[in-house]
Amino acid sequence: QVQLVESGGGLVQTGGSLRLSCAASGRTIINYAMGWFRQAPEKEREFVATVSWDGGSTLYADSVKGRFTISRDNAKKTAYLQMNSLKPEDTAVYYCAADKTGRTYSDYVRYDYWGQGTQVTVSS
Repeated sequence: QVQLVESGGGLVQTGGSLRLSCAASGRTIINYAMGWFRQAPEKEREFVATVSWDGGSTLYADSVKGRFTISRDNAKKTAYLQMNSLKPEDTAVYYCAADKTGRTYSDYVRYDYWGQGTQVTVSS
C-alpha cells in the first residue's frame, strides 16, 4: 500500500504562486508515475500534470502548460507541483495520485493510489 499526503495549498491572489507537495509513505514509489488532478465544486475531476517514475517524462493539461511545473524527488518520496501565475479558475481541491505503471497518463482511472487533497483558492 501507498499513502499519499498533500500539503501546500492555501489562499493566494491572482498572479501569485504556490508549491504543492505530495509525500508518500508505505511502499516505495520509485517505480510509480506521480500525477496531480484537481476538482472544482460541481465539476468533474480533471487532469493537471504527471511525471514518469524517473522524472524523464512529463505531461501537462493545456490549461496549465507554461505556468505549472511538476517534479519529484525519489529519495524523499515526494512529488511537487509548482504553480505560478495563478488564476481564479485554478481554484479547486488538488489531489496527488500514484500509478504503478510508471508512465505518464492523463486518465485518472489509471491511478492506483490517491491522497485526500489540498484546497487551493485564487482570489481575483
